[in-house]
Amino acid sequence: MKGAWRGVLFDLDGTLIDSAPDLAGAGNEMRIARGLEPLAYEAFRPMVGSGARGMVGIALGVGPTDDGYDALRTEFLDRYAVRMTSATCVFADIPPLLAQLRAAGLPWGIVTNKAMRFAEPLVAALGFGDHGVAALVCGDTTPHAKPHPAPLLEGARRLGIEPGACVYIGDDLRDVQAGRAAGMATVIAAWGYLGVGDPIETWGADHVIGAPLDLLDLPSIGSRAPNP
Repeated sequence: MKGAWRGVLFDLDGTLIDSAPDLAGAGNEMRIARGLEPLAYEAFRPMVGSGARGMVGIALGVGPTDDGYDALRTEFLDRYAVRMTSATCVFADIPPLLAQLRAAGLPWGIVTNKAMRFAEPLVAALGFGDHGVAALVCGDTTPHAKPHPAPLLEGARRLGIEPGACVYIGDDLRDVQAGRAAGMATVIAAWGYLGVGDPIETWGADHVIGAPLDLLDLPSIGSRAPNP
């Protein structure tokens, strides 16, 4: 990667926002409705990146190839829609990071596999418009979701920046795969959910950062961003 990055794209869940409490809550509601004891939050958190599939799998042990999965997935999403802003919050250091990017004149956007039905109201409710979000690409915006590069390429297009001049920050292997396929630099948000697969050091990202503001210390950001 030569020169400074001219645009920044973020994953949503586990990168900008901590949505795990509400996703886990919807999963436990399904268990309680069936007379089952709720599971510990820690059982759900690593699988948040897998969306409804992961939550239904943890809650009820049912996967996409099992009978009745589609109805359970619909039930989960309907329950989540009711409560999705109850306990979800922006990670603490994200607002100052976004303020720094905005002050540096770096446009930023969100590329998520979350459906527009959920992502758009969440982004509005959590105030990202106030921080100058310039693009929101959701799981149903393009014909393909991550790890396909199409959503990231659309995000770059909406920022008005060549993909090779963008960096993508996410907390899932699919984020790295999509970013690399789109020709972007990739950064792993190590505060995120991260899944339960291979160690993040094996994902092939360009950088791993332990906290949001660490992004400002990366050379291609630091050459543009003012000191915090």
